[in-house]
Amino acid sequence: MTNIRNIAIIAHVDHGKTTLADALLKQSDTFRERGLEGTTILDSNDLERERGITILSKNCAVVYGDTKINIVDTPGHADFGGEVERIMNLVDGALLLVDAKEGPMPQTRFVLKKAIEAGHRIIVVINKIDKPDARPDWVLNQTFDLFVHLGASDAQADFPVIYASAKQGKAGAEPNLASMTDVKPIFESILNEIPAPKNDASGPLQVSVANISYDNYKGKVGIGRVVRGTFKPGAVAWINREGKTSSAKISTVFSFMGLGKVEVQEAVAGDIVAFAGISDLNIGETIADPAHPEALPVIAIEKPTVKMTFGVNTSPFSGQEGEFTTSRNIKDRLEREIQNDVALQVEPGSSDSTFIVSGRGELHLAILIERMRREGYELQVSRPQVILREENSVKMEPFEEASIECPEALSGSVIENIGKRKGEILDMRMESGTTYLECVFPTRGLIGYRNQFMKDTKGQGILNTVFLEYRPMLGTIEAAPHGSLIAFETGTANSYGLQNAQERGQLFIGPGAKVYEGMVVGQNSRPEDMEVNVCKEKRLTNMRSKGEGVAEGLDTPRFMSLEESMEYLGDDELLEVTPVSLRIRKQLLKPHERKRAGQA
Repeated sequence: MTNIRNIAIIAHVDHGKTTLADALLKQSDTFRERGLEGTTILDSNDLERERGITILSKNCAVVYGDTKINIVDTPGHADFGGEVERIMNLVDGALLLVDAKEGPMPQTRFVLKKAIEAGHRIIVVINKIDKPDARPDWVLNQTFDLFVHLGASDAQADFPVIYASAKQGKAGAEPNLASMTDVKPIFESILNEIPAPKNDASGPLQVSVANISYDNYKGKVGIGRVVRGTFKPGAVAWINREGKTSSAKISTVFSFMGLGKVEVQEAVAGDIVAFAGISDLNIGETIADPAHPEALPVIAIEKPTVKMTFGVNTSPFSGQEGEFTTSRNIKDRLEREIQNDVALQVEPGSSDSTFIVSGRGELHLAILIERMRREGYELQVSRPQVILREENSVKMEPFEEASIECPEALSGSVIENIGKRKGEILDMRMESGTTYLECVFPTRGLIGYRNQFMKDTKGQGILNTVFLEYRPMLGTIEAAPHGSLIAFETGTANSYGLQNAQERGQLFIGPGAKVYEGMVVGQNSRPEDMEVNVCKEKRLTNMRSKGEGVAEGLDTPRFMSLEESMEYLGDDELLEVTPVSLRIRKQLLKPHERKRAGQA
């Protein structure tokens, strides 16, 4: 099929990208499978469905009339920006989804900036107009302002607008839900507004490698765009990121159709393809004509901003709950990950059993840890730290743009904490009982803040951040230090010991939990660490005194997720991650070792 359009769907987290892609699939001339009605088809992995976010970009293709439309679903989180940058090289235009109530959000800004820089034509889709408090006119004005702010050309700022309810599978040129029937107006707009690929089908072959996946039967599969020529299985020149050319053989070429891939004998210039046959293929490389090997520009990837130390689990409970526990297992898994994720970096740590893993943010690293955990790996990780740079002998640190929404009555403590963490408020407005704040934070100040933010806003606040730039380093950040309750001995926690300990602060464990000396079992109400004996048993006597039988109640412990545990970590603490448990512990388990380290 020679009529092709390549588009990306870009939006902020939870504005309906994946739902819209589903509606386009279900109403195209390709998709006739009725079994998947009502599910977000593209969010295919468990983590994406649980969190309701897109982590990995995905390709699908639909046929509308006699045109094939390749659709790439992009991640909205800035932490997965490595994916977004590559996707912009695959496509010729984009659908920008904006929530009809919230308007453009910080992470819309990040992905949109990349699309504008690439010079793409953008169609604005104002989604969720079925919301009772939708305000499409206000959202349209905000979107236009954002285009201008991001330096869009006059042609890009004169964008077409479609109104939609992706959930109901309807769209139209006017914000009137009653007059809409289906999503055909979006298809028509794609055909009219997004240019067909301007690629030379008769020139020498050039194929970009924008993504890598793995197939159990075919091995490593590259995903890219045929930039020039006609792509067929057989002998090719393979040019790596360093510019070295070697010969290779492509065993299979696939074209995307619906949700799957179809094996084809040839793919024309402009199409998005997958191909197998090169076992050491990497992102950013070029497949070229053996007679005229010409490399495409290597995709530049922004550097990581946050690092953590991954290491072999050294706790007394190591090896009891995980399948892969050795440093070799962890090293192999991390090396496999950096082949797929170019925004991630892995370096050897201070010892043979530790690795410094750098990523685009806390969430980026948390998703990796969660995936490893589900695959049966057991490891320990340190507190996230920012990556500092030096420019002209000035120490620079990463800064992030934060967008905050919180109830007006609770905004006082939020503003106080912004000040403590060296945040700067750029804009503040109040609408119908909600305070909206636009701030700039050093990334250092944001580490460990989300948990505190949710407490300050009683779970009603929304905090979105996106990487801004490196700026000269600010002074020390004296955020509220926490003290931990540390287990005094190894054993099993019981109600009597926990009742005594809960008077000192909030517990993280309940009765029956196995603990070891040096494990953190709760948060002290004061800023210093305290040892508690949660295994202490009540002495049994044959005497009975008045009130002896009155049972004291135990408070419900605070069970923490992976992200919450990572945010809680102090500089002298580690998080033990196994497929079954998450345990916070001190780096030095013995009290005399901690005392000695404190005096040093």
